[in-house]
Amino acid sequence: MTRWVVAFWLAWFALAVRAGVPGGIEVIALPADVEGVWFEGRPVMVIPGTEPIAVIGIPLGVEPGMQHATIDAGTGSYQYSFTVVAKAYPEQHITIADEQMVTPATHNLERIGREAARMRAQYQRFEPLPELARESPFPLLQPVQGRISSEFGLRRFYNGAARRPHSGLDIAAAEGTPIVAPAAGVVTLTGDFYFNGNTVFLDHGSGLITMGCHMSKIEVAEGQQVKRGEIIGRVGATGRATGPHLHWSVTLNGARVDPRAALALFATPETAVPTD
Repeated sequence: MTRWVVAFWLAWFALAVRAGVPGGIEVIALPADVEGVWFEGRPVMVIPGTEPIAVIGIPLGVEPGMQHATIDAGTGSYQYSFTVVAKAYPEQHITIADEQMVTPATHNLERIGREAARMRAQYQRFEPLPELARESPFPLLQPVQGRISSEFGLRRFYNGAARRPHSGLDIAAAEGTPIVAPAAGVVTLTGDFYFNGNTVFLDHGSGLITMGCHMSKIEVAEGQQVKRGEIIGRVGATGRATGPHLHWSVTLNGARVDPRAALALFATPETAVPTD
């Protein structure tokens, strides 16, 4: 892409998805001699090319205001500043029949803590792009087609008890519907987790991690390389779920971001999120 095309696309993306918000994505054009980009002390994905681009995940809990990324280039280091504006995410109240999925018994807490630590380690990964994804992983594929039943960022309450904001996108579909890899990558973690049920983590390289859970069946194994569009599992309702759906999360530089914003990156008619 020429620089004016990059500039036009960046402006469109910022307007179309309100990128500069908590849980959003900031995309910046970089000099050709870029060596690395850092945000909040963490390395950031850089898409190489004649017109390199940085893709920065903005944490959901970030304070609105001026933020700064550090760009290391052959000519030295400098700061790139951008503004994060506040976004009011609505509340969502959910009734769960099994109270153990809201307030687990003491004997389950060790398991839940152990699983949470394993998942946190996945979100922190920053590995070179896998061999299957030497080019940009974008545009991402939506991993399953269906009704968007729960948006990213909702302030959730289970049986009246406040819990963490919703860190992904819920897509309702029939039990057994195939779930595909949104981009080429490596399967880094699978398992049956207390809250998530059957879960698959994919590392697409350079801090881009996607996770799908509540599956009825896992179709891949840890260490397996997958291609974009390859089946990785089947829709289900395992774990804490009120019906069959896929909970899909997207992580960039350790920050869970709105999957709709991730899908909008370099989107095509094939990859765009359909209207409900």
